[in-house]
Amino acid sequence: MTDTTPLAPDLAPVDDANAFSPGVWPDAIDRPGEEATLRGMPLTSLAAEFGTPLLVIDEDQVRDRARTTRQTFESAFGDVAVYYAGKALLTTDVARWMHAEGLRVDVCSLGEFTVAQVAGVPAAHMGFHGNNKSDIELETAVGAGLGSIVCDSPEEIERVAEFAAAAGTVQAVRLRVSIGVHASTHEYLATSHEDQKFGVAAADAPALVARIRELPSLKLLGLHTHIGSQIVASDGFVEAARRMLALHASLLADGDVPELNLGGGFGIRYTAGEPDIDLEAFAAELAAAVREECERLQIEQPKLCFEPGRSIVGTAGITLYEVGTVKPVAVPEGERVYVSVDGGMSDNARPALYEAQYSARIVSRASDADPVVTRVVGMHCESGDIVVDAEWLPGDVGRGDLLAVAATGAYCHSLSSNYNMTPRPGIVAVSEAGAQLIVRPETISDLLARDVGADAASTASKENS
Repeated sequence: MTDTTPLAPDLAPVDDANAFSPGVWPDAIDRPGEEATLRGMPLTSLAAEFGTPLLVIDEDQVRDRARTTRQTFESAFGDVAVYYAGKALLTTDVARWMHAEGLRVDVCSLGEFTVAQVAGVPAAHMGFHGNNKSDIELETAVGAGLGSIVCDSPEEIERVAEFAAAAGTVQAVRLRVSIGVHASTHEYLATSHEDQKFGVAAADAPALVARIRELPSLKLLGLHTHIGSQIVASDGFVEAARRMLALHASLLADGDVPELNLGGGFGIRYTAGEPDIDLEAFAAELAAAVREECERLQIEQPKLCFEPGRSIVGTAGITLYEVGTVKPVAVPEGERVYVSVDGGMSDNARPALYEAQYSARIVSRASDADPVVTRVVGMHCESGDIVVDAEWLPGDVGRGDLLAVAATGAYCHSLSSNYNMTPRPGIVAVSEAGAQLIVRPETISDLLARDVGADAASTASKENS
């Protein structure tokens, strides 16, 4: 076993730098010989066919997590609605999987709404979030008969009402409340403290609910809150539920409040040393707290709604890279090995955004070389272009190795960019039935297609030839 190292004090020791830590990697990843496989398919074959970088998603695991999540919450709460948070990863295929497994879909933009709509998700089974929805987004959502719009400000209540009145319909809405529970997560992932852009203050909620009720083109579904992301303990949710139920109860004297949406943000394990959420225990603890609070307040339990995303797709995804330059660098604590790959912050912005940690393994071969502390970095012109801050990899890691990074199913494709004019990777879904390309890799031609000057230059070149 390796020892702890001053190069990375938080890096857990490993017995074998070829092994895949359970709960971090897809359930069906294996190394039956030299090469690693996913559902029996060699990862080298996928890289050879579709290129690198490449996001590989275990479709069977995603479907299983979606179905299990829904069933877990149904078992704990009874009447419940589970919305898949599309911002984690949304393609038409992913939206179809969610709909097939009985989940609704939460969208945050016209693009996400359109993807879900094209996938065949009924508008009535969608919810629309966002702190600054455009007129076209609201008009489209109302016109399509969207199941719920989460109103994020006083002015949005009026705008939704106007669009609904113009369409001659009654639009169901929720009111997002910043309930003041501070999630134990990165500052950028905490979304219910007072000094931030989402929602309205709890003190303002009664007056805003009264305004919703007096507008004939709106129907109040209930309140909504979201305390943050990458949360693995129930404490914050329990406290948020208690505060929201107290607010919910105070509104019942003047009308019905059928639902309460407690949001999502359930965490996953990115490295072997991190805790993981026990969803069944989490749901049981939260359900008990909700029942207790409803009894104390002497109210009926409302229909509960949740919005998981990362916990469904996160660990079902891995990203494949080809190793390029490998460079040892002397630092005060010792020697750190920098392993450069053919992607980086353009396909995974999370480490640069909020110092997210990841795990990596060589998957094209096994090695008995002693593990060394490495830092996996990208090919972009930024010193902060780090893919994996610290990881044990075999000391003979070198050019041409195929490297996999775990738990990239959530927020990697969604946050990807064309920085340095880099085409975004494709996405391949793997199941027992085989491998299917669900998002093709971008090409340089795709990048030039939007460049009006390039089009004009091409036309001029043809005319002059």
